[in-house]
Amino acid sequence: MRRLVLIAGVLILGLVIGGYVFFNGERKALVRYRFAPIERGAVVSLVTATGSINPVVLVQVGTQVSGMIKSLHADFNSVVKGGDIVAVIDPEPFKARRDQAASNLEMVRANAARARTDLAQRKRELDRAKSLLAQQFVSENDVDIALTNFQSAEAQVNLVVAQVKQAEAALNAAELDLKYTIIRSPVNGIVVARNVEVGQTVAASFATPNLFLIALDLTKMQVDTNVSESDIGGITEGKEASFTVDAYPGQQFSGTIRQVRLAPINVQNVVTYNVVVAVDNRDLRLKPGMTANVSILVAQRDDVLKVPNAALRFVPPRTEQIGLDANPVRTSSSQRGPSPGRRLVSANRSVWKQGPDGELEYVPVQTGISDGTATELFSGSLSEGDEVIIGIEQTGGERKGSDLPPGFGSGAQRRPRNRGM
Repeated sequence: MRRLVLIAGVLILGLVIGGYVFFNGERKALVRYRFAPIERGAVVSLVTATGSINPVVLVQVGTQVSGMIKSLHADFNSVVKGGDIVAVIDPEPFKARRDQAASNLEMVRANAARARTDLAQRKRELDRAKSLLAQQFVSENDVDIALTNFQSAEAQVNLVVAQVKQAEAALNAAELDLKYTIIRSPVNGIVVARNVEVGQTVAASFATPNLFLIALDLTKMQVDTNVSESDIGGITEGKEASFTVDAYPGQQFSGTIRQVRLAPINVQNVVTYNVVVAVDNRDLRLKPGMTANVSILVAQRDDVLKVPNAALRFVPPRTEQIGLDANPVRTSSSQRGPSPGRRLVSANRSVWKQGPDGELEYVPVQTGISDGTATELFSGSLSEGDEVIIGIEQTGGERKGSDLPPGFGSGAQRRPRNRGM
């Protein structure tokens, strides 16, 4: 009987100790990782930007005179040729100014004829006075008076000659203004915008008003896009580019970079550069002003090893770091990497993989270009098919409060406080 009591006491004591250790002892949670293989394939580095589609040459047709629009001879989408009449400004006020300038010219020409007649008379009087002076019939004073009158008449002739030239210039200006009342297209193209109506008054006193907008050739278009200064280094003329527009979803259009403009564009301390992409638009499907989502091919590597970008961003969790700090991490190379939990601050980068015994292994690598999902692998101990860690699996019960939807956090389980009691 005593022996049975002793055995039962030992069993009860073992159960108590085991329960205490089970419920209160420290237990290391099992961490499950997500893996992705090292693959071989092509890596394409692209620069994306948003721009607008515009004609290569866009001509603004204005007017050099002010007046009321009398008639319009072109409308939206009208095909015009160089010299065609597109609009007419009321010419009546300009005809009146032309007639007034012509009358002024006739008047000054008549004054010029009278001045020449007076000059001839003064010339005869001077010659007569000189001949009479030789015979001593007149005094020297009479000759001086005749010479003064002749010089005055000669100056008057020069004055009216200048007035004639001035009146002729005024007449030419009036005729030119009358000619400008007929507005003609300067180029062959298509009217893409008309900004006036019949009866509207346009004023050209301070700035030339924009009446029409004519595209020279809609079969040749360009995409004007802005690329940030961090991406402009790999963009040069002649590189390929592709873009999409909302009007044709799922369809890509191709083009080439025609120009990288050197003028910086600074908007809120963000510097961008205008990159012009030439596009062939023979089918006329692309319209001016469309928004284009442009992808510019910067570099491409074929048949190379590539590692997922998530593997390059992965850092072991804090609990794993503590365990790895206690037990140094084994590396796959002869050199030991940095301590776990620290990012490698150098040209090299690092990934993590799981060894045969389940411990993490730090693997330094050298990377090249990236396509946003995968990065080219230059060198390292990894080979095709090796699996690297890209993240940690989390079950539904392991979700953090910050990962829960609004209203389901720890605060949602608190009892409401009584107010006003």
